Amino acid sequence: MYVLHYAPDNASLIIRLALEERGLSFTTALVDRDARDQDAPAYLALNPTGQIPVLETPDGPLFETGAILLWLADRHDPAPSAADRLDQLKWLFFLSNTAHAELRQLFYAHLYVPHEAEPAHHARVVLRMHRHFAMLEVEVEEKPRLWAAGSVLTPYLCVLMRWSVLYPDGQTPWFDHARYPALAAVAKAYEAVPAAMRAADAEGLGPTPFSAP
Repeated sequence: MYVLHYAPDNASLIIRLALEERGLSFTTALVDRDARDQDAPAYLALNPTGQIPVLETPDGPLFETGAILLWLADRHDPAPSAADRLDQLKWLFFLSNTAHAELRQLFYAHLYVPHEAEPAHHARVVLRMHRHFAMLEVEVEEKPRLWAAGSVLTPYLCVLMRWSVLYPDGQTPWFDHARYPALAAVAKAYEAVPAAMRAADAEGLGPTPFSAP
């Protein structure tokens, strides 16, 4: 039995999707961000970075979204071919270390630059994000099997696309699915996966959480 420490529509959603797709038994523990539960000693004992998510496993607590996904894939998925394993690793770490990390700079610009520099910073990060999504568009077109339902890459990609439409609150949306038709097709197909929709329903994300959030 796994325990997923989560907050709605946070990176924990990616892990919830992966757990649901694999039919794994898990319970959830809400991390109340408004109450700063992520800074509480009990949570920091699980994840000293104070970030969400944490997955409690029989082997101990895991944090970092990419690490959790890799651990779940190694433990529960059929062994991929050597070529697929290589592609899985490089794109999983690209999503985690590059795309997700840079997208986070749009959400929390005040952590990275002075207030007066935020508009210029936002514009530069958006340009980089479009470059990242363009690379992913090519990869999805060339190797669609790597991005089909059941891959640990798919929930990560779909959630990043969702966030690119919705956040930061109050800013003009910069991401348009029509610009990336292959990625949009992945998002649309993922919404037909019952396990994915169970995860979306659990967090109240609506009927088209990835293709039209």
